[in-house]
Amino acid sequence: MLFQRANSEAMTALTATSQEPGRVTSAQRLLSILGVFDVENVALSLSEISRRTGLTLSTTHRLVNELRSWGALSRDEDGRYSIGLRVLELGTLAPQELELREVALPFLGDLQHATRANIHLAVADGHDVIYVESLRAREAVPVPSRIGGRWPMHATSTGLVLLAFSPWDFQEEVLSSELRRFTDHTLTDPGVLRHKLAEVRTSGVAIMQNHLTDNAMAIAVPIRGARDCVVAAVGITVETGSASPHSLVPALRTAARGVSRVLAAPPADVVAPRRGRRLH
Repeated sequence: MLFQRANSEAMTALTATSQEPGRVTSAQRLLSILGVFDVENVALSLSEISRRTGLTLSTTHRLVNELRSWGALSRDEDGRYSIGLRVLELGTLAPQELELREVALPFLGDLQHATRANIHLAVADGHDVIYVESLRAREAVPVPSRIGGRWPMHATSTGLVLLAFSPWDFQEEVLSSELRRFTDHTLTDPGVLRHKLAEVRTSGVAIMQNHLTDNAMAIAVPIRGARDCVVAAVGITVETGSASPHSLVPALRTAARGVSRVLAAPPADVVAPRRGRRLH
């Protein structure tokens, strides 16, 4: 699920240990193929993979077949490739994300029952957030979110929460980078974002309307772990104008406090609520 993070770390390690400067190993070529897939490029043709990796078509064909045989890639009827279930299986074994998802899921279910909204559980990875859990509400506003989805911090409510509680130098690093615009409402001005981050730190909640997609209001609050450190963010997305954002915050905070309490508790004290209990 989080193969992009593994790809980046593995590429760095392989480069550092390579015997010959500039030499590209077979492992790096394989990882570069996995690395071309992202939320906007879920399925790619062989020629697209070749072009994006810079590998020759024949080399790409050979390596793609190896990855497909192992289960890291799958091929549809149109000949396009996508990430295979084997990678998803490995991603779910990441210890921190696995514990977070297991702890959070009952609370997220309660939150969705109380709000009838799309629910997102996100962690930080570089300048992005990754959704480690995503619950879709049947009649909620359509959103481009999925488990393993990656989005820039500045464009999402969960990302703003995680950025607001990050070290100052990291915030400045993100704000000085290229900030992509997704809609007319996406915040891309560093000065405006600094003010917004200060508001989030003060209120403990991020409210964004139409910033990532049109007609969608997103609200997020932090989840804290040991030593009161912010380790994740939980967010909800509803149709813009369908509800007052502040009417949804109490249920969101109740869920976040529940997850935080369990994460910070000793193992013997871990008690999660039964699914279906209403939040008040």
